[in-house]
Amino acid sequence: MVKIAFLGTGNMGTGMAKCLIGAGHSLSVYNRTAEKAKTLVRLGASLAATPREAATGADAVIAIVADDKASASIWLGDDGALAAATNANPFAIECSTLSHDWVLELAGKAIDQGFRYIDCPVTGIPEQAEAGALALLVGADDGDLKEAELFLKAFSTETIHFGPVGAGTAYKLMVNLMGAVQIAGAAEGMAMAEKAGLDPGQVADALGRSAAASRQVIRTTKRMADDGHKDGGHDRDITFSGKLRLKDVLYALRLADKLGQKTPFGDTAQGAFQKLVDEGWEEMNETKIIDVLRSQS
Repeated sequence: MVKIAFLGTGNMGTGMAKCLIGAGHSLSVYNRTAEKAKTLVRLGASLAATPREAATGADAVIAIVADDKASASIWLGDDGALAAATNANPFAIECSTLSHDWVLELAGKAIDQGFRYIDCPVTGIPEQAEAGALALLVGADDGDLKEAELFLKAFSTETIHFGPVGAGTAYKLMVNLMGAVQIAGAAEGMAMAEKAGLDPGQVADALGRSAAASRQVIRTTKRMADDGHKDGGHDRDITFSGKLRLKDVLYALRLADKLGQKTPFGDTAQGAFQKLVDEGWEEMNETKIIDVLRSQS
């Protein structure tokens, strides 16, 4: 059994934490909105008032939050996890999708405090998190990763080790930028198909068997065909919001700029998701982007 502090109990974090509890680990959880952690408390986790309290006495601290700002708020400061008195050589494991610059900065701060840092963004949807079927995209020391995998396997079925700290985030930003381009392209195609008088459901089904198919395209075109995004009275579960997709795109473009890589397709996707947010749809599922394309007729 490992004593784990788990910070962030949103859609992904709750599923991951459930898997850790189910594997027999001891969890202390923190979430900015404590109400969202009650399910985990009923399963046996203890609820902490601050990240520092959650991390006190922990062998590992695992975080999954929305962005750089949220990450800084839980790790740094007098109430942050890095200020906690932990067990010897604890792990600091960031599963959030963050900017590359912040990951490197945070890793340095964690190491200075005696933590072993693992850059560990995850890929998958909330249902996969709850099923323990996420993939881990890792940047870490080989030995640290080998030891941490003993408990990280509770919510994952695959670990891809890309290199040192920062490498996992670099891959995650690249693949999420590609995903944004695919989603924007799928929305453009679906809007075009509608205007041509084609049946959206049939188009989505055909796309799923076409050369253009990917898991991203299949999932998003089916949801677009069904208008499966949050819109007024038509309320569906949000797999990934437009606001979070835009955040990932902006972080990816920042990394690309640092690397000197041009991103014409990424820039176009960024413009589409920026319009989605600017029009007030940032909390809706990212597939709402089809309405951005519809409105540009």
